[in-house]
Amino acid sequence: MTRLTTVARALITTFAALLASTAPSTTAQAGTDPKAPKDFVALRSVDPTIIQEMRYATPHNFVGERIDGYRQPICILTRPAAEALHKAQRKLLRQGYTLKVYDCYRPQRAVDHFVRWAEDLDDEAMKGEFYPNVDKTRLFADGYIAAKSGHSRGSTLDVTLVRLPAKPTRPYHPGEPLVPCFAPKGERFPDNSIDMGTGFDCFDTLSHTLDPRIQGPQRANRLLLKGTLESLGFVNLAEEWWHYTFKPEAHPDTYFDFPVARKSLTSAH
Repeated sequence: MTRLTTVARALITTFAALLASTAPSTTAQAGTDPKAPKDFVALRSVDPTIIQEMRYATPHNFVGERIDGYRQPICILTRPAAEALHKAQRKLLRQGYTLKVYDCYRPQRAVDHFVRWAEDLDDEAMKGEFYPNVDKTRLFADGYIAAKSGHSRGSTLDVTLVRLPAKPTRPYHPGEPLVPCFAPKGERFPDNSIDMGTGFDCFDTLSHTLDPRIQGPQRANRLLLKGTLESLGFVNLAEEWWHYTFKPEAHPDTYFDFPVARKSLTSAH
């Protein structure tokens, strides 16, 4: 073996060792995920009767793909919010309805994913359903996308009502024709919820809870949801009929980033 070959081998061995020591393994990366505080719970452990259709764990959302941080399709909330939602469910079940949640706790990495998507003006794959009348350059200015979300504090959720007995919602098939979220209920994506006038995450002023154009049964449905939740300490975001925050918030100033997964919960529930 020549001296040159020996030196080359030594350099390759040293370089390989350096790569191995600096490249984080999958196991190491997984071990760095933050955990939820002890007062966060899986909603199913508090009320297993509430339907969960966690949209951001699927491609059926305004981005068109599973969102960062949603590792399992489960609803996680602070315990006070989950228990208040359980009380609302008990009231609604007696009236022939069940709650259905679309989103609950949302990690900061998911919000960051929304921001990256909003900044990519060429990606309008889901415009036809979720923001037909909104220019994507206006998403930040009009308040549809922001760098921080109340969902990341753990006491905010997106919710609707389903009439009992609940029929399943058919799966969304990526690439299927898109229908505007404000189209008549029989034409837009066949969600099993009662008619709220628009679909979930509809970027349009028709989604404002008390928009005067929403009347009749649609308005009554929104008011039923609003009245029930507000009587138990939830506050509605006026621009989104589906968006509610339980007050007082357990963590009013903290934006968490632990993944949406059972293993993120630090105590047994």
